[in-house]
Amino acid sequence: MKAVLSKSVGGPETLVLEELPSPQAGPGQVVLSVKACGVNYPDVLIIEDKYQFKPNRPFAPGGEVAGVVKAVGEGVTHLQVGQRVLASTGWGGMAEELALEAHRVTPIPDAMPFDEAAAFMMTYGTSWYGLKDRGHLKAGETLLVLGAAGGVGLAAVELGKAMGARVIAAASSQEKVDLAIARGADAGVVYPTGPFDKDGKKALANLFKEACGPNGWDVAYDAVGGDYAEATIRAAGWGGRFLVIGFPAGIPAVPLNLTLLKSCDIVGVFWGAAVARDPKAHQENVRQLMEMYAQGKIKPHVSETFPLARAGEAIAHLASRKAMGKVVVLP
Repeated sequence: MKAVLSKSVGGPETLVLEELPSPQAGPGQVVLSVKACGVNYPDVLIIEDKYQFKPNRPFAPGGEVAGVVKAVGEGVTHLQVGQRVLASTGWGGMAEELALEAHRVTPIPDAMPFDEAAAFMMTYGTSWYGLKDRGHLKAGETLLVLGAAGGVGLAAVELGKAMGARVIAAASSQEKVDLAIARGADAGVVYPTGPFDKDGKKALANLFKEACGPNGWDVAYDAVGGDYAEATIRAAGWGGRFLVIGFPAGIPAVPLNLTLLKSCDIVGVFWGAAVARDPKAHQENVRQLMEMYAQGKIKPHVSETFPLARAGEAIAHLASRKAMGKVVVLP
């Protein structure tokens, strides 16, 4: 079987396509025939050794896949050969076949296309855990989403609307804002490209304040980081909850006096670790997400697909921050 491998530290151009032996299912494992692999920002970081987890090389990037169960190992009773599934893998997904622990695998309905299934769990799982479990978003509250046209951003927009919030989509172009509005956002704001000096941060904060209204935001979903974080917190309403999602614009340094003045919280959202620590809560969240998918309230927006041989290009495209929705590799 073919796999795209990271054999040395570096960017997408360092990835190589190689032929490997087909994996075998050990006890408690299944082997999947991979039909689609979602591309996410952690894929950009993990091949550069900048992610929280550093797998031993060589490894294939790709943290979420969809496919068909090819084989089941000893002790696996809840999955069957031929079953359509999605899986959270961490890495290893950019390959034609993949062996992984059976508890990471979730059956999908026949009506769910493989590309949507591969674009589902990481984005909606992160956003649902962030908005529901960490942000405690309530109906009628105002949600400001930064990076609103990206994978997690669009998921946050859709879930925020499903939860009854007023959703303000913030993104770097009108095209991106328009996409977020088409997916359910109530309004949008186009922010300029950073970094920003002191006056630029204040101007950006005023832009967010104007977009959210006099009472500010109740929950902010920051999938951008960098200088945007401070400006966002300056637009907070009293008792707001600022959700830390990711840092494509850099890790921010926020003056903590702002949290005192707003009596607001800065809340970390580490979905992957939360899944490992509380798998029962994760399974309930998955059940709720699948129910919303079946009801048509959420639906992954797959904007582009790449063949396995061009997986490096897919990662580079995501790293350019030009992608909208989800990018998927099709082995």
